[in-house]
Amino acid sequence: MRTGSILFLLGILLLIQLPYLPPLALVALLPLAVLLLFKRSNWRWPAWLLCGFLWSLLRADFMLSDRLDRQLEGRQLLVEGRVVSLPEKFTTVMRFDLQVDRLADANGKDYQSPDTIRLNWYRSYPELRPGEYWRLHVKLKRPYGFMNPGGFDYEGFLFQAGFGATGYVVNSGNNVRLAGASDYYIHQVRFRIREMLERLLGDNPMLSLVSGLAIGDRSGITPQQWRILTNTGINHLLAISGLHIGMVAAFGFFITRWLWPLCRGMSGTVAGPRVATAVAAISALFYSALAGFSIPTQRTVIMLGVALLLTGFNRLTRSTNILALALIVILIVDPFAAMSVSFWLSFLAIAVILYGMSCRTGVTGFWWRWGHVQWVVAVGLTPVLVLWFQQLSLVGIVANLIAVPWVSLLTVPLVLAGIATVYLHVGAGSFLLHLSASSLELLWGFLELIGQPEAAVLRTAAPTVPALVAAVIGVVLLLMPAGLPGRWLGMIWLLPLFIPPQSDLAAGQFKFILLDVGQGLAAVVHTRHHTLLFDTGPRFSDHFDAGGAVVLPYLQYQGLGKIDRLIASHGDSDHIGGLPQILAGVEVADVSTSAPEKISYFPVSECRAGDNWVWDGVSFSMLYPQPSESLRGNNLSCVILVSAGGYSLLLPGDIQRQAEQRLVARYGGQLQADVVVAPHHGSNTSSSAGFIRAVAPTYVLFPAGYRNRFGFPKQDIIA
Repeated sequence: MRTGSILFLLGILLLIQLPYLPPLALVALLPLAVLLLFKRSNWRWPAWLLCGFLWSLLRADFMLSDRLDRQLEGRQLLVEGRVVSLPEKFTTVMRFDLQVDRLADANGKDYQSPDTIRLNWYRSYPELRPGEYWRLHVKLKRPYGFMNPGGFDYEGFLFQAGFGATGYVVNSGNNVRLAGASDYYIHQVRFRIREMLERLLGDNPMLSLVSGLAIGDRSGITPQQWRILTNTGINHLLAISGLHIGMVAAFGFFITRWLWPLCRGMSGTVAGPRVATAVAAISALFYSALAGFSIPTQRTVIMLGVALLLTGFNRLTRSTNILALALIVILIVDPFAAMSVSFWLSFLAIAVILYGMSCRTGVTGFWWRWGHVQWVVAVGLTPVLVLWFQQLSLVGIVANLIAVPWVSLLTVPLVLAGIATVYLHVGAGSFLLHLSASSLELLWGFLELIGQPEAAVLRTAAPTVPALVAAVIGVVLLLMPAGLPGRWLGMIWLLPLFIPPQSDLAAGQFKFILLDVGQGLAAVVHTRHHTLLFDTGPRFSDHFDAGGAVVLPYLQYQGLGKIDRLIASHGDSDHIGGLPQILAGVEVADVSTSAPEKISYFPVSECRAGDNWVWDGVSFSMLYPQPSESLRGNNLSCVILVSAGGYSLLLPGDIQRQAEQRLVARYGGQLQADVVVAPHHGSNTSSSAGFIRAVAPTYVLFPAGYRNRFGFPKQDIIA
């Protein structure tokens, strides 16, 4: 079972790594593969691998077929459907999920629709309630996300969550609420609880955290709060997590076992363990429902269900077999759970606890065991935390040692008791909810104390494969039972994980990375020991910009804590929108721009032609603008030529034809470059014939967003 579950998982991972799906006809082999599982032969293990591969192929084909038709992208459409999520409100936008029943164009022609879509409603949006049925005018596109090293895979998230399209509501008087919501609809219940919490707790700073524990709603958690939670390694706690669901189930189980013998008429007919198992399962389902049966809570319920089922029917087996069976069931239900970081953290945490706590005799005190569990989890998850997040909380053991029992045994029971009581007696329920918020405030003071300093977090680069393998060996050694020789060697095996990466560039070489920031520009030039950032990408909203979502994760992925020079080519928001986040998140030695009036919050110098420098044998030349340049706006963009070893790169910002003509007149053939980033994203206002002849590039890169509203790059420019 254990080997089979791992092979089944490997089959799924194999499919996920493919750039394209194989022919669906291969699924015809699935019945044969399942049959081989029951044959005790040498084909049994390959059959597990094949089952995982073919099952995920079948599911992937089904999920990818539930996508918006390409011909409908960007067109104004009419949809009718039900709101199936808690609406998330930000400064100027509300986000929600809609289960679509009808999709039609402006002429009323119906089309096959995705089952679920994610929508934004900008500015003058109404008060939406989960469960309501609406007719909306929308513009949609197929699921799409940025693709950058170290960045969040938003398209992968949309795929796993089952969204067939994303888009926005077109503000129109024809957007109509067709029906209200049922009072018993689960998301409507969660919505009313959120309203109740907002009413009773008001402006309490712990409101967002209480809401996360009560209904799994973390939309109100501020960036400052997230930073403390991440720095202390307890961000898994402040939501309806698997740990809390397990605690609620355990509470239901043991309370029932204690009370059941008192039920004289029933205890003799139904075994106590089976009743306790049923109560535990119902308790877990209830708490998961408060989270809206989110994907992580679904996995937890399945894992608990497998364990409780075997326990309730006295099917005693090894813990690793229970874990393996839970893994198979979860992957059958959702094979693409393997794309989720939380999936790996959940199973690996349980696996390292089983390994690190087994064969331990002698010391059996509760606090020793509790402290040892925290040590085991911290050490065991170190390789995967560095792999996925490129950082490690140095205070996580201490924070979790205190926060886990505090939140699980004190705060969560107070929150649940408060929610249950408020419907019986508002005053008593309000008192319990305020008590839960006060408990979090006490904990928060401690977390701020240990989590505020930057020294609380160790930041690293993404590990190499050899470093990752060495770290796994180190974990195995460190978590061996006491008394076995060689445990201390585990520390040595862990060291490669934290050694700063060495540049793969020699003197006189450079590497160019054009980041995917949508409709905007952010580019990085690396030399052996230096980093240049050219533009910072757009700012999309008050809570989301390319600096924080793309540039900083990329730099952290590379293990870079410093930008030696940042050039903001000009003042348009799609080029400097991410600058504040970058300046706040990483050391920047120097900033140059052609629009210093747009960057009043940081000392800057102005771009000037003739500003040349050399890093590690690589030449950088500022070609434009001249000190007395009369042009303005896009035509004042900083222009950089990078050259080394007979290769060159031209970064022209958003210059247009007038600036291009001046560059050609001044430099002529000196503009020649092997690679050029197309001026102004491929607009018709740029890329004049004379400029193209002078540059004569081998490769042209267009920094344009998917289905951007300007239609960049223009076909005339591409041709």
